[in-house]
Amino acid sequence: MQAQKHNSIETPCAWKGADMKNRTDWLRPFSAAELAEIDAALQAVKRRGIDLFDIEKKDFALPNFAQGLAKIAQELETGTGMIMLRGLPLSYSPDDLQIVYWGIGTHLGTAVSQNKTGELFGIVKDFQENYVNTTRRGSKTSAGLQFHSDRCDVVGLLCVRKAKSGGASRIVSSVSIHNEILRRRPDLMDTYYENWVHSWQGEEPPGSGRTYLRPVFGFRDGYFTGMFSPAYTQFAQDFPEVPRHTPKQLEALELYGQLADELALDMQFEPGDIQLLNNHVIYHGRTSFVDYPEEERKRLLLRLWLSVPDARPLPQGYEEVFGNTERGSVRGGVPCREGWWRDVTQFRKHRTGIHAAKSTN
Repeated sequence: MQAQKHNSIETPCAWKGADMKNRTDWLRPFSAAELAEIDAALQAVKRRGIDLFDIEKKDFALPNFAQGLAKIAQELETGTGMIMLRGLPLSYSPDDLQIVYWGIGTHLGTAVSQNKTGELFGIVKDFQENYVNTTRRGSKTSAGLQFHSDRCDVVGLLCVRKAKSGGASRIVSSVSIHNEILRRRPDLMDTYYENWVHSWQGEEPPGSGRTYLRPVFGFRDGYFTGMFSPAYTQFAQDFPEVPRHTPKQLEALELYGQLADELALDMQFEPGDIQLLNNHVIYHGRTSFVDYPEEERKRLLLRLWLSVPDARPLPQGYEEVFGNTERGSVRGGVPCREGWWRDVTQFRKHRTGIHAAKSTN
């Protein structure tokens, strides 16, 4: 294959962790007025008796804060690609907290399924499972997680409780990784733009095989996307029908891990924090943690996967995973039944057995 010419990407999301540590513009505390609007919206929804998953943006009215959330959405798409909202009260009951978090999410995008059972509220908690090559998710363990991206435009994490120790959030700009690869190892750059075999980990769409192809880096209409989950391509190597990683792919994986560690920003979640990340330009990971023995004190985060109206168009190779690659489409998530992750209207209409997992404070 003839080598392609690649250029450095100049954008606000091409940040380095060492620089972001000295900045505070990505930290956004809730104001008293915003919290009052959120509480009023919660009470209005409860008075009307609207089911959690039937709550739409128009039902969770935020007269002034909606403008702030629109600016946050723009920052996620064209700015640094990451925001930490700080100070959401946790005095709410578990059910009310879910309504509040869901309601805020409706102003940013549409929630999509996070697993094949149709879970719209992900529970990030140690369920004492072993994280090996199975369909288990690393988020259900206390293990450290490699830098990766999720199958949606934006991922939101609400911290309800911290661990006893550890569990630091780690994020890194995929754009900065791209630019540093170009500077250090331009001979490897084409490898990241070629297709890699990924395992579906038991979450394949109906009629699909157990693997799919997708590049690490791609462009469309001037928009960069760098979504990657190394574990999924490493798991695929266990399948005999999958070609072994080439020497260049092995070098590329090693360099990816090295640069992610080097360029990352580490942060500690505080209860009431909501971390929002654009998966197209930000990878996230986690350090391992030690939890409290008491169930009511264990580390707990609530996760939303959002399809965002103004998210960028996606490059060739993302059709099988996202369903629709066009700007403004509802896309992404894990197929829970045939066609439903491609048609959110049908997904919401026929969600028997689809649930939001309950949390306990």
